[in-house]
Amino acid sequence: GLMYGASYSGLVGTKYFLFFTNVAGYQTYFVFQAMFVATAATTISGAVAERLKFFSYVIITFITSGLIYPLVGHWIWAFDFSNPDRKFGWLGKLGFIDFAGASVVHSVGGWCALAGCIVLGARKGKYSKDGKVNPMPASALPLATLGTFLLWFGWFGFNGGSQLALGSVADASSMARIFANTNLAAAGGVVVALILGQILYKKVDLTFVLNGALGGLVSITAEPLAPTFLSAVLIGGVGGALVIFSVPLLDKLKIDDVVGAIPVHLVCGIWGTLAVPITNDGASFSTQLIGIVAIGAFVLITSFILWYAVKAVLGVRLSETEEKDGADKSEIG
Repeated sequence: GLMYGASYSGLVGTKYFLFFTNVAGYQTYFVFQAMFVATAATTISGAVAERLKFFSYVIITFITSGLIYPLVGHWIWAFDFSNPDRKFGWLGKLGFIDFAGASVVHSVGGWCALAGCIVLGARKGKYSKDGKVNPMPASALPLATLGTFLLWFGWFGFNGGSQLALGSVADASSMARIFANTNLAAAGGVVVALILGQILYKKVDLTFVLNGALGGLVSITAEPLAPTFLSAVLIGGVGGALVIFSVPLLDKLKIDDVVGAIPVHLVCGIWGTLAVPITNDGASFSTQLIGIVAIGAFVLITSFILWYAVKAVLGVRLSETEEKDGADKSEIG
């Protein structure tokens, strides 16, 4: 209801709340957006892992999913179900392009995650008083690798499904092109992350390689249809590089992002959104930049309000003892 249907000044939806409608396409978009918003919400969980109270996360996920995400989605994707070419959202009317959610999904999750990491603070022992960064290696890299491949596979539905039609040869051809570009961008991110990791750290860091793949995937998400195959590789490759350079930058700022969610989803989401005009003649850099700034300001401000409100009411940080024992033990038993 907040995301689609009729609009109030291009800012918020005013129709189709709950399930009291038989409008064609309503259920399809409900399910589709449920999958998208899950991605935004779980972006937050990775960044703030190992120190956040479980029920505080539940409340934050509820508000992010039920209010922040659909409002941003309305600005860009809302349209008239009876006339799909009629845009409702103010950014959509401006010509802002986000084909499959680099901004709506990934940067929204990334901005929320950034606010959460700042409010929570770093894990105990992550940063020494002298400024040294103490690595806390992942405990199950095979599972992390499997998770990355599951995401990679799921991205074909994420991007390909955003074609929103498969009833003609033209739609099928477009979807196939989206599949190819999505895969090539991920591969570009992998290769660049692999090479840069070797150059900068003298060894192949699997976590960089995995996040390079995801960075490439996020980067192509704003426009997976228009690029040539080579352009898709390059767009994904830049995403992989941005991941490599963003991780140490966050550490310098003492922002503890456990899984690299902010570099992958926020930084690459911004890059992918800015890159749209490179391959899509119908997009403009100025409009894309307006959207990035508007979304960033809105989501970051509302996220800080949300995090501080939950902190005041429930608290957000595990005790030092609970953190040391592990959230699995202290929160779930």
